[in-house]
Amino acid sequence: MAQKLKLPNKVLKFLRQNPEQKFTAEEIANWIFETYPDDCREKLERTGVDNEIALLGQIAAEIGSLYSRIQKRQPGLKTNEDSPRKYYFTELTDSAEIVQAENSEASPVLKELDLYPVLSEYLRLDPDLKIYSKRIDEKRSTNSQGRHGNRHLYPDLVGMEVLISDDWHPEIKSCVQHHAKKKAKLWSFEVKQKINRSNVREAFFQAVSNSSWANFGYLVARELITDALKELRMLASLHGIGFIQLNAKRPTESQILIPAKERNEIDWDTANRLTEENKNFLNYIIFVRRFCETGELNPADWD
Repeated sequence: MAQKLKLPNKVLKFLRQNPEQKFTAEEIANWIFETYPDDCREKLERTGVDNEIALLGQIAAEIGSLYSRIQKRQPGLKTNEDSPRKYYFTELTDSAEIVQAENSEASPVLKELDLYPVLSEYLRLDPDLKIYSKRIDEKRSTNSQGRHGNRHLYPDLVGMEVLISDDWHPEIKSCVQHHAKKKAKLWSFEVKQKINRSNVREAFFQAVSNSSWANFGYLVARELITDALKELRMLASLHGIGFIQLNAKRPTESQILIPAKERNEIDWDTANRLTEENKNFLNYIIFVRRFCETGELNPADWD
């Protein structure tokens, strides 16, 4: 008979045997079922669960509920906000994890630049958003303010949310075009590979800084470690910046975990500075202006 261990110790044993690898609660439960069949059979009889499939579901649910208790004893146990949530064990510090995530050699398949078109696809295809986006390359800036004068000034992506629906009658479209005060809303996005406790505040306030001009500002990340979510929610409630969890493999399954608070007016002074300093942002403003004047939108102008 396999050595008897309590469920938290079984979870830790499995994750320690597979460091840095991420597993769902269901995958961990399957390993436990295969590795400790006698324990699972006894649990099946003791709990009165109908069948093995139901037992696997119960074990997976218990893993989720026990996470906080286990993590207090073993800080190396981490979980993220993927859907479904995934668990892993690492010896790396929080800051070392961020360095690893942002290091192109450590992550040759997926770099931050690779996330920009993923975000653009999500914004364009999500039926509740339909936002046209544009990449802002800070290398195309004049840097007239000196070496660090434009630090945290530019977002990674900007977007235009069209408030005139393609489904409307042509007369309604024309009426709105001529009489509506607001025809579009402007969005700003700061993109990161990973957010955890070591970089959550720095990344958040970078988004605050470079999104101050827009109607909506968002911090975006491919991976959010659960331990940072509480801090992120607190900061968002104070400053209005939202958070998007980006699904790099299936962009349309990305989701807004924290909605941003809308600013009713654009900060045109800040927008003017970005326009004077960066050609990408200038083109963005030109495309927004053309749409607001004519109601015409050329998809080729956008990412």
